[in-house]
Amino acid sequence: MLTVPKIKMLVVHCSDTENNQDLSAIDIHKMHLGFGWDGIGYHKIIRRSGEIENGRPEYWMGAHVKGINEISLGVCLIGKDQFTKRQFASLEKILIKWKTIYLNAQVVGHKDTGNTKKSCPNFDVVTWWHHRFK
Repeated sequence: MLTVPKIKMLVVHCSDTENNQDLSAIDIHKMHLGFGWDGIGYHKIIRRSGEIENGRPEYWMGAHVKGINEISLGVCLIGKDQFTKRQFASLEKILIKWKTIYLNAQVVGHKDTGNTKKSCPNFDVVTWWHHRFK
């Protein structure tokens, strides 16, 4: 079970699906079940419209970054590399809320965790976050 003191990273992902394909949390859940996982691995999903959908509850360990799921929460932007203004607005909303709860957690992209060769979420989350909130 995840608790506030355990959370050290807030990890931004992308679904790495076509930019014109609008998947829901249910679609991601089914996809992850197909991988043999215990369902959706992310805690939040941000659809192309900017709508925020829930994945795993925040107190459940995610399945989004091998080796650090026990110290992180994951949010996934639907798409590959052309995210909408509404998606970015929703991402800010989620991260701001999480940062008020998980004060010491770092905001990073999946690619920044050191546990992957992926380029996910295909933009520099650390720079984006620092430019918005410094």
